[in-house]
Amino acid sequence: MDHTRPRMTGIGRVLVVVYAVMALAATGRSFVQIVEDFANAPLAYSLSAAAALVYVLATVALVKSGSRAWYLVAWVAICFELAGVLVVGTLSLVLPDLFSHDATVWSGYGFGYFWVPLALPFVGIWWLVTHRDGAPAADEAPAVLEGSSW
Repeated sequence: MDHTRPRMTGIGRVLVVVYAVMALAATGRSFVQIVEDFANAPLAYSLSAAAALVYVLATVALVKSGSRAWYLVAWVAICFELAGVLVVGTLSLVLPDLFSHDATVWSGYGFGYFWVPLALPFVGIWWLVTHRDGAPAADEAPAVLEGSSW
């Protein structure tokens, strides 16, 4: 019997909900920043908008990750998110003048969001690895060949 692990159960659902909340938070933050004060910190506010787009894309890709194409999109989005939080987080600490106005979602590795932006891509990558296409279900025993070794 050929079973594959269902994608949206347990931790998968929680992961999608957390990504959706981050997408809403980042979108709201970037919208307010860009509308109210874009001229004072265009880099930081553009990075907030980029983070929002990444979270929206990752959310959609995780929901639709049953198809091979969306599974790959989820990988790209989550790896981009990880790179973004590491690069922006480091720059915000090393060159704080770049982010002197309102911080981005990824500033300080996401300290304004209780470091969820730092932890989330690692959980996302773990989930993608354990739920890759064709991975056997946890309760499925491996096939055993019956017969003598003689």
